[in-house]
Amino acid sequence: MPSLEIISVNLWQILISLCNLLIMFLLLKKFLYKPVRKVLAQRQKALDEQYAAAAKAQQEADDSKAAWDRQMADAEEQAAAILRDAKAAADRHSTQLLDDAREKADTILRQAEADAALEKKKAESSVKQEIVDVSALLTAKLLEREIKPADHRALIDSFIDEIDDKR
Repeated sequence: MPSLEIISVNLWQILISLCNLLIMFLLLKKFLYKPVRKVLAQRQKALDEQYAAAAKAQQEADDSKAAWDRQMADAEEQAAAILRDAKAAADRHSTQLLDDAREKADTILRQAEADAALEKKKAESSVKQEIVDVSALLTAKLLEREIKPADHRALIDSFIDEIDDKR
């Protein structure tokens, strides 16, 4: 039967193995774990700085966008004010032009009415003068002789012919 030494427990060997494991752990901790942890901390710090820079850049971009939006709103407001002013000026100008045109038309109309009234007075005066002239002629002819119906008709015809000739 084979011997049981192969399965046996050697206490010294276990202690040496544990010491080796402890030394190995301490060495790994000192030379590997701490530097790796340090590198991880540096990377975390760099990431935090990048996140902070990105947040700052985002805040600046938001501020810039807000300023741009305000400027655009101001520009739109100014454009609307300019359009309102231009429309008001155009309305005033068109109203002034219409008033001037009405005033000129009224002046021309009054002048035409005055000219027509003057021409009417001249025509009435001329007609009155012709009537006076004709009456004077008719009276002169009546006084020259006694009028018979045939003479009366001839006198009226000659009177009408004289009026037509004067015109």
